[in-house]
Amino acid sequence: MAKKGQGAALDRKKLMADPIMVGTIVVLVTFLTVFILYPLAILLVDSFVGDGGFSLSVFKRIFAMPTFTKAITNTLKVGFLVGILSTIVGLLFAYVEVYVRVGRGVGGLFKVVSMLPVVSPPFVLSLSMIMLFGKAGLITRELLKIYDNSVYGFWGIVIVQSLTFFPVCYMMLKGLLKNIDPSLEEAARDMGASRGKVFMTVTLPLLLPGLGNAFLVTFIESIADFANPMIIGGSYDTLATTIYLQITGAYDKAGAAAMAVVLLSITLLMFAVQKYYLEAKTAATLTGKASRGRMLIEERSVTIPLTILCALAAFFVIMMYLCVPIGALFPTWGYKYTPLTFKWFGQVFTKYKGLKAFRDSFVLSLIASPITALLSMIISYLVVKRKFKAKGFIEAVSMLAMAVPGTVLGVGYIRGFSGGLFHSSDWGIFSEGGALHGLFPNGLLGGIYGSAAILIIVFVVRSLPTGTRSGISALRQIDKSIEESAYDMGADSLTVFMTVTLPLIKDSFLSGLVTAFVRSITAISAIILLVTPQFLLITVQINEFAEKGSYSIACAFATILIIITYGSVLLMNLVMKFFGTSRKLKEDE
Repeated sequence: MAKKGQGAALDRKKLMADPIMVGTIVVLVTFLTVFILYPLAILLVDSFVGDGGFSLSVFKRIFAMPTFTKAITNTLKVGFLVGILSTIVGLLFAYVEVYVRVGRGVGGLFKVVSMLPVVSPPFVLSLSMIMLFGKAGLITRELLKIYDNSVYGFWGIVIVQSLTFFPVCYMMLKGLLKNIDPSLEEAARDMGASRGKVFMTVTLPLLLPGLGNAFLVTFIESIADFANPMIIGGSYDTLATTIYLQITGAYDKAGAAAMAVVLLSITLLMFAVQKYYLEAKTAATLTGKASRGRMLIEERSVTIPLTILCALAAFFVIMMYLCVPIGALFPTWGYKYTPLTFKWFGQVFTKYKGLKAFRDSFVLSLIASPITALLSMIISYLVVKRKFKAKGFIEAVSMLAMAVPGTVLGVGYIRGFSGGLFHSSDWGIFSEGGALHGLFPNGLLGGIYGSAAILIIVFVVRSLPTGTRSGISALRQIDKSIEESAYDMGADSLTVFMTVTLPLIKDSFLSGLVTAFVRSITAISAIILLVTPQFLLITVQINEFAEKGSYSIACAFATILIIITYGSVLLMNLVMKFFGTSRKLKEDE
């Protein structure tokens, strides 16, 4: 114990002797506190503090609203069903890829399906669903001559979200299945168990924590989703859409804040279970890698039905995504399908200020992505390589943004910054005529509200957890002696980080940079509450045109956006291929 205490004291002494490191930690703690914890704290204050102090009056008022209580029920119903369906479909795809011998073409289909939700806006499938199966749908109206169907509502949301989120489960479960030791299953087969019996008694029990993990991740994504319920939900309100309408339609900021706290409570509870219970249980069940290669299933009675089932599902998903660029070529969707025309792509730039929308979205995302990537790597470095008291705080708060729905964050920023930090615009020295009114007319940090800065900050905060997790995984594989030797030669912490650590994890840095760019340029749930007429953002434009029923122009915007994001991913892959650390390792071999 004495040695451990002496080591900790020595680490603290070394840290305090490094002003760059101390400054970095102070800046990070300040950033995370102001832009993640503070907005959420303001929501709690708005919800629980009334005129006479602590009060539950706002919560009593919103729970008395039939629309709000109905929205909670709707949200939970959708979340549970989407979680179950996405997990089942994701498991099917993962099992077929890892356990079944399939053709190269089917494997390629799986890769395309897993990539499409990443490079497209989160609500593209809602557009496709309406255009194919709505009242004026190409399949329902033109092919099947069905005129009285409605794709809007509960089932519309469930289908669209399941198709959007199941690739997340597929990617998670594929990694877990690869780590199952094949000798366990083969021992059961040698004892006479059938394929089905092996799956039910060996494979499935080993996967249960991972399945629970995948379910909860999808559940959180589903209940936090704003765009899909907004476009295809119709009168079927969820918590995310109810909060949005409460603040934009009823102008009830206190009520919206209380609703946001309810939604945040649900997501935080699920996130805590997923992060601290199921993830640990999964790691304990499946440790390390499989001891040897797996003998793939080749029996035609298994391979043919499973391959056909997955191929049909993959084709359907790809067809839904292809509907978007094709829909942008039709003169009028639902009434006139020929001749094909490029007029909507032209009108994007000539009539609907598309150039400004793409420029604003591109520039803001381009500014946010390197900031996010660098911040993620710095946080990862501090968490993995350094010992100091605030380390747990930095890791927990940076990951907290993953559990905060975009709509909740948007409401928190409105309540937290529209009147300045801690509503400082109401303080005497900042109010009109006050000593600091000229310098801070809107209070401390009030100037960022409605500006480009707040949009960039939202992009950074929303993408930070993904980059941080990637950086932590990469840094844990680097031996600390490499950095210690640089310190022994007299280098300071900044020099070591920039010349030793960052080059070793540049694959994670580049990946985090492009992921942040893609997530930023396709984001909508948080920024739709914060964007002002000064800025035109692509996703907001697509949402507006979809709500008006102008599907062709919405598809034209979405098609160009998908091309931009997919191009960014391809560029990142090329850069990593020619300049990444993996290339260096191959050359050294």
